Amino acid sequence: MGKPTGFLEYERKNSTIIEPLDRINNFNEFHHTLPKEERLKQASRCMDCGVPFCQSGMTLGGMTSGCPLNNLIPEWNDMLYKGNLKEAYLRLIMTNNFPEFTARVCPALCEAACTLGLNNDSVSSKENALSIIESAYENGLAKATPPKNRTDKKIAIIGSGPSGLAAADQLNKRGHNITVFERSNRLGGLLMNGIPNMKLDKNIVNRKLKVMEAEGITFVTSVNVGKSKKSINTLSDYDAVILACGATKPRDINVLGREGESIYFAVDFLTDVTDKLISGNLDTKNNIIKDKNVIIIGGGDTGNDCVGTSIRLGAKSIVQLEMMPRPPEKRCGDNPWPEWPKVLKTDYGQEEAIAVWGSDPRVFNTTVKEFLRNDQSVLTGVKTVRLDSNMKPLEDSEIVLDANVVLIAAGFLGPEEYLLRTLDIKISKDDYSTNISNIYATGDMRIGQSIVVKAIDEGRKVATIVDKNLMGYTNL
Repeated sequence: MGKPTGFLEYERKNSTIIEPLDRINNFNEFHHTLPKEERLKQASRCMDCGVPFCQSGMTLGGMTSGCPLNNLIPEWNDMLYKGNLKEAYLRLIMTNNFPEFTARVCPALCEAACTLGLNNDSVSSKENALSIIESAYENGLAKATPPKNRTDKKIAIIGSGPSGLAAADQLNKRGHNITVFERSNRLGGLLMNGIPNMKLDKNIVNRKLKVMEAEGITFVTSVNVGKSKKSINTLSDYDAVILACGATKPRDINVLGREGESIYFAVDFLTDVTDKLISGNLDTKNNIIKDKNVIIIGGGDTGNDCVGTSIRLGAKSIVQLEMMPRPPEKRCGDNPWPEWPKVLKTDYGQEEAIAVWGSDPRVFNTTVKEFLRNDQSVLTGVKTVRLDSNMKPLEDSEIVLDANVVLIAAGFLGPEEYLLRTLDIKISKDDYSTNISNIYATGDMRIGQSIVVKAIDEGRKVATIVDKNLMGYTNL
């Protein structure tokens, strides 16, 4: 695959990145793709490894190793190296409905399992995929291709996040009549609301949505199915209903002082910022973060996004609390390749905080014991406590941190319950069914909080099941 000696001749070279102190002045994407000649060299590094773990999507050590979509990575790397853009694009979208999204926000499970990565720098497959899909748009290959024939089947999809959109895209290609309902006034779900613009430009999301609409998918916004009797009755008009509502019920921090102002759930905060940015109403000089001491609870991707967003909004200081211990710099003996590497990852937001303040904002093995408020109930600080290896508080380890704003990014507990309660639905964890024969569930709503690439895989799989149940067979 690629050039037989490419991995020996060329070192890995990543896309150029705008320096932290420059990029924090706006909410624009900050990666610049490599010139075409250099990109072909990077694709040539994909070696004839024999067993491409990059596309395996296996579960090893309780973690996913390789691409959950089983993307044909060696094949499209080879085609990219040889300059066969159309063939590379067709191979890429054969398994991935939205490479323009995953090539920006996926943690690159493929690269972590790359055989070359065993003793060298892995192939830059994520950036290679981005090059393929963006070149396809530039050259008119990613245009709308509506199905030539339609069935008489009508399918409703509740939720326009990555799993719902993937199911819609698959079933529409089959010729079914698809309507996607979204409770927000903007389509995209997590892609639009939960991911900051500098990580995934919303014009990229809208670009794909316009293609899908041109292919015949009907999108309906500002309809919260389950909140009204009318919306529930609407579902009876469809041959099948797919619930792709996400796992949007946030995990709270219920300690003394929780009640009161200046404590926000992370996704609500990120959604509000994105909404104002899109509307042209974002004021970086007058907002809830400007000149404030910000505490972010949660060390995952969402917590990091809060760091990057808070810096752009003018935070005075930022501390990010993480309950888990600090990961090692390199793989430990009990975490061998090709398992996902459980090592320290310093993401873009943390890099920016280091550039601004000179130190990593993260504090590990720490949780909140109390939110401190003055006599007027104004938030003034956070009392933290250190945790031992068993997640038990350590004696005499309490520290008080200044805090004017707290952002809770502690994960999610599952789907919001009103829709399931209204429809009296029980979701099966073993497959994509529910206790109602023509209603299915997929994505984070079924498997819990996860990443975009797994949500797309969920949407593709439920689409195959729905198609087979409706038609008696499936060619998806």
